[in-house]
Amino acid sequence: MRWDEFAAACPELAALGEERLRARELCLVGTLRRNGWPRISPVEPDFVDGELMLGMMWRSPKALDLLRDPRCVVHSVVSDRMGSEGDFKLYARAVQVDDPERRARYRATIKARIDWEPSEPSYHLFAVDVDSAGFVIFSGERYGLAWDPEQGLRRWPQREG
Repeated sequence: MRWDEFAAACPELAALGEERLRARELCLVGTLRRNGWPRISPVEPDFVDGELMLGMMWRSPKALDLLRDPRCVVHSVVSDRMGSEGDFKLYARAVQVDDPERRARYRATIKARIDWEPSEPSYHLFAVDVDSAGFVIFSGERYGLAWDPEQGLRRWPQREG
């Protein structure tokens, strides 16, 4: 499902995720390499017209991974070893965006954020199709959240480690 559909289905978790993805302007994307081994790569996430989009350099290994197998995980950047900011993750499929109007809106979003935009057609653009999501925080109010369309939102206390 699109990001805006996920946000409507699970506003608490989507708000936590969007806050973390926007705050760092960076996330980690896990893909599957051709040989089946995982790859983790930094990507700048952008929210465009209700979609979470990921732009990638033309023919980058992570983009080629997603073109071959769209399954991925999008993970917020954690910069504190104590886990005080919490970490958010999406389990999803990357859908290639070829439509010129959607690509133009993506470029305008990038331009507004960092005063630069990629040139056509020399980049890959993917929309994130959300399957499930999770969040965990290890300090303060220690808890975890998980969501998927079948089971809805689940919450549990996080035990001391």
